[in-house]
Amino acid sequence: MATATLGTPANNTLTALPMTGALAAADIAAIANAILNDLVNGNPIWPGAFAQNGLLYVPNRGVLKVLPGDFVGVDTTGWPILVSKAAAATAASWIHNP
Repeated sequence: MATATLGTPANNTLTALPMTGALAAADIAAIANAILNDLVNGNPIWPGAFAQNGLLYVPNRGVLKVLPGDFVGVDTTGWPILVSKAAAATAASWIHNP
């Protein structure tokens, strides 16, 4: 499994990872290393932002549980976005590959 793209029908610009089965360490690292601290000058990487355990640490906000079939995306500013399996399956809301 490799990272995917995720976005609205108007703009498909998020790097994303669908939570399906065993995830490759490199794919998890690609998402985790893209999540940045939005409240610190220079926006450094937020350590441990995402891991195989399915927890997404949103910088300076809290923790979200990622369930099977959900997508974790990161926008170009380093902000994480969690899209539920049901929302990702609604083509009118989200376009993704795979």
